[in-house]
Amino acid sequence: MICIDPGHPSEVSAGDENINGITEAHANWIVAQKLREDLARAGFTVCMTKPREDTLVRNRDRAEIANQASAAMLIRLHCDVGRDSGYAVYYPDRVGTAEGRTGPSDSVRAWSRRAAIAVHAAMAEMLAGHLHDGGVLGDSKTFVGSKQGALTGSVFSEVPVVLVEMVVLSHPADARYIASDSGSSAIAAAIAAGVRGFVGAPR
Repeated sequence: MICIDPGHPSEVSAGDENINGITEAHANWIVAQKLREDLARAGFTVCMTKPREDTLVRNRDRAEIANQASAAMLIRLHCDVGRDSGYAVYYPDRVGTAEGRTGPSDSVRAWSRRAAIAVHAAMAEMLAGHLHDGGVLGDSKTFVGSKQGALTGSVFSEVPVVLVEMVVLSHPADARYIASDSGSSAIAAAIAAGVRGFVGAPR
């Protein structure tokens, strides 16, 4: 079981700002649909954290959906904004506290790091020449993570969890890439390959 979390809308953001012709919520949803199809074809059972693009789901609930499904992995899809470009893969590198809970466990952090490395390796190989490689980073490098130690979706996760910032939407070439059928398909295929690499590793 693989749980796919198309980011936004959440209690933090609706993700509905049009940036270079596309919204983050829509970009996340497009890739999520293709990723679900890719994983299903590979024989995985897949669950989604929401049924429609515009469904509001709290970040805590996104993690708990994956927990209740006993997912082998929770993969969270997002797009960034800023002066950089390309993708980066995040994992909980330390515990955090959100809504009175501290987590995730040592085991979840360790397996999440392995998952992030696998996803990044596949993306680096399959997206070379198309998107800038931002590497593997800890949740503590994000705005929210720097304040609470880990992202809320990581704090509540009881399964390996990674967050992929697939592109930087404020970078016009990145936005065009993920908005194109070929670009979104390539991103989904690369993430699917990373999931296969992680889940197929000795546990």
